[in-house]
Amino acid sequence: MDNIVEKSETDAIHHVAIQVKDIQRAIDWYQDHFNTKVTYQDESWALLNFNNLSLALVIPEQHPVHIAIENPEAERFGQLTKHRDGTESVYIKDSEGNAIEIMKKS
Repeated sequence: MDNIVEKSETDAIHHVAIQVKDIQRAIDWYQDHFNTKVTYQDESWALLNFNNLSLALVIPEQHPVHIAIENPEAERFGQLTKHRDGTESVYIKDSEGNAIEIMKKS
């Protein structure tokens, strides 16, 4: 573990995104099974807040499966794009090819 660098504050995972075929059907399922709140919804994605993390429900044609991490220096990862919900982010790939959304910390 010699490569671990101590930082004063850790970044936060904002959400995990999974792909679904039907946004409303998926929202209904999660709300029927868990205590969660919808904080954003449109035709291609929704954001469900749990106590410790948010879950994004996305349709495959619009968004990749990904983990979104808030970072105060998100711009250093690339050009940020402003989204419909007012957030700004850039998508990158990790060393194993997984999609990572780097979000500007609000």
